[in-house]
Amino acid sequence: MKKNALKTLRFVFYALGAMLFMTPTAYAYIDPATTSYVVQIVAGIVIACGTGIGIVWSRMRRKMKKKNEETAEPAPERETKGGVLTAEDLLGDDDNGHNS
Repeated sequence: MKKNALKTLRFVFYALGAMLFMTPTAYAYIDPATTSYVVQIVAGIVIACGTGIGIVWSRMRRKMKKKNEETAEPAPERETKGGVLTAEDLLGDDDNGHNS
């Protein structure tokens, strides 16, 4: 049984090799419009791959950021003036956490 399978595999290998390497040269004309289609296809594939990689990358960053936020200590909350956060609230470095 193995002998027959090996013979068949050899025949297929040699038949494919003969078809690929012993074909006559084809003198064919490629229309410029065909070239533009090929360029469009390649550009579409590159853009689609870039978009897919970007989506996967942003999801990974979001998961890592979420994991880091869960392990990090929460930032101390500061009182704001009238419920509005001002630059003084962000830049002030008082000991008690309030700006005077």
